[in-house]
Amino acid sequence: MNKTALITGGSRGIGFGIAKELAKNGFNLAINGVRPDDSVQEVIRDLRIEGSNVIYVRGNVANREERDDVFHQVTAAFGHVNVLVNNAGIAPRERRDILEAAEDIFDEVLDTNLKGPYFLTRMFARHMVEIKKNNPELFCCIINVSSVSATVASVDRGEYCISKAGIAMATKLWAARLGEFNIPVYEIRPGVIKTDMTSGVIRKYDQLFEQGLSIQQRWGMPEDVGKAAAALATGMMPYSSGQVVMVDGGMTVQRL
Repeated sequence: MNKTALITGGSRGIGFGIAKELAKNGFNLAINGVRPDDSVQEVIRDLRIEGSNVIYVRGNVANREERDDVFHQVTAAFGHVNVLVNNAGIAPRERRDILEAAEDIFDEVLDTNLKGPYFLTRMFARHMVEIKKNNPELFCCIINVSSVSATVASVDRGEYCISKAGIAMATKLWAARLGEFNIPVYEIRPGVIKTDMTSGVIRKYDQLFEQGLSIQQRWGMPEDVGKAAAALATGMMPYSSGQVVMVDGGMTVQRL
């Protein structure tokens, strides 16, 4: 069977970095996002250069009906998906101190960053269990992209931190549940990655890197995360289900 991956939020930033590395490794790709189809055609062409069959499936993972539609479109197009990458995520529309933060923004962030991927995982986990009944040698896995914010507190974006901490626990839960089916579940925990989401804080982090924010004194790049995802998706860490792969340049290593 062909290797097929669905990458949520795969048309930009970290998701696109992951998509490029999986394309290089021979995966057919379903790229999910919320942008109109015509705005991602260049991205799709870039991925097809590697020889992969690539489709774009528009849908908001925070919405139940749209999640269902994504699942049905992708499985209809490819027949099966053996790698799910839960990457789609949003930052709060307004950064506010947690003493003042708005409840509707909390709901918006949690629905997209935690609830959506949790239930998307449930659909694809059931799918993977079924396809492995007839193809037990097919390597299947689920990769959750979280953030150092799962453990590093930022009091002006508490909802984001909570959503990523939730993804960390969801990874452990799904790893424990899917172990009997030999479907590993992993978490990639990026640090400060240069994407459009961080474009407004470049000067801030340039200064922090110069001051020693991380051991490797540079920005992380989408391809750094992509290479880690490719190693997991190609079965290079088959005996590590439930584990966290840090891609943060040593940012969270305690130092004296």
